[in-house]
Amino acid sequence: MSGKKPTMEEVESSSEFPWSITTLTPTTSVMIVLFAALVRFLVSLGPYSGRATPPMYGDYEAQRHWMEITLHTPVAEWYRNTSANNLSYWGLDYPPLTAYQSLAHAFLLNSSIPESLSLTTSRGFESHGSKLLMRWTVLVSDFLLFFPAAVCFAVVYFRRFGGSGREGSAPWLLAMILLNPCLILIDHGHFQYNCISLGLTLGAIAAILLRHEFVASVLFSFAINHKQMSMYYAPAFFSYLLGKCLKRQNWVLEVGKLGIVVIGTFMFIWWPYLYSMEAAKEVLYRLAPFERGIYEDYVANFWCSTSVVIKWKKLFSIGFLKFLCICTTFFAFLPSCYQQIKAPSDRGFLYGLLNSSFAFYLFSYQVHEKSILMPFYLRVF
Repeated sequence: MSGKKPTMEEVESSSEFPWSITTLTPTTSVMIVLFAALVRFLVSLGPYSGRATPPMYGDYEAQRHWMEITLHTPVAEWYRNTSANNLSYWGLDYPPLTAYQSLAHAFLLNSSIPESLSLTTSRGFESHGSKLLMRWTVLVSDFLLFFPAAVCFAVVYFRRFGGSGREGSAPWLLAMILLNPCLILIDHGHFQYNCISLGLTLGAIAAILLRHEFVASVLFSFAINHKQMSMYYAPAFFSYLLGKCLKRQNWVLEVGKLGIVVIGTFMFIWWPYLYSMEAAKEVLYRLAPFERGIYEDYVANFWCSTSVVIKWKKLFSIGFLKFLCICTTFFAFLPSCYQQIKAPSDRGFLYGLLNSSFAFYLFSYQVHEKSILMPFYLRVF
């Protein structure tokens, strides 16, 4: 033995958790992914909200009903009130990409249990087989979109920012993203597909850090067109990309190219509804249900919290509240957007995502409780 005493740094590093590294090995990634998949599977074995509770049942019934509508009615009528599509009964209120996803899942469910999607007569349909198949659609969506996006982001994040085991851990970051209890409970317990829009957004963020700005624009456009809540991140994406373009020699051309990519992606997704202004307005109206109020239930945002003292819904009109929400939300995310336009940076972009998502969650109109998923995920980074 040399008799040399270990330094304090060596003692501290030897006591660190073995995964305190800034790289993701294939073995570690597979272990985390499999464990996260197992947790999701176990949660999906439980009941879901609204089960056997007529007349509306719950979000499970909403997703099943959207599959029924997209399978049996023309695409032009998916957002329109008709005899076959009563919008007061779980009418589609998400962008077209959600409707296309429902149609894709409907083909799978209809091939095995067609009675579960029978038009108008299948309301409230609940069976062990249909529950199993629908649970698997969420698990597969999660595994195909959110999981690879999370792994890609964790790798890219530490490649871009580096750092030592003291400053961060790539395996821990991946584990925190994949084991977020809010997403698992909402998607696999309550029954939704937030994993798709969040996966597309994570992929877009990773593409930004990799300098693939066109890819990021396409992915984020898809995210917005899956769930309009993804707009919470739009100010950060817009200001960062605009700031990067303004730093280049021919900034007008650079902005134009990104604009063409975004507009082209939106046109591709919205094509079935672009044949008339009225058809497009029908979809937009469903995406902004102002009649539902400034917030829903007991959302812990600014309006709900202050309603104990100020009865916003009773004292003010919908028009005034919309204007108030626009102003407060805009001024809440404006400083970070200005900073990114002036001096765009990768770290500033991530902070901007957190800032804008919190601004929308706290101050925007018609806030739903699951909206906290948007700022919550950025807080992990």
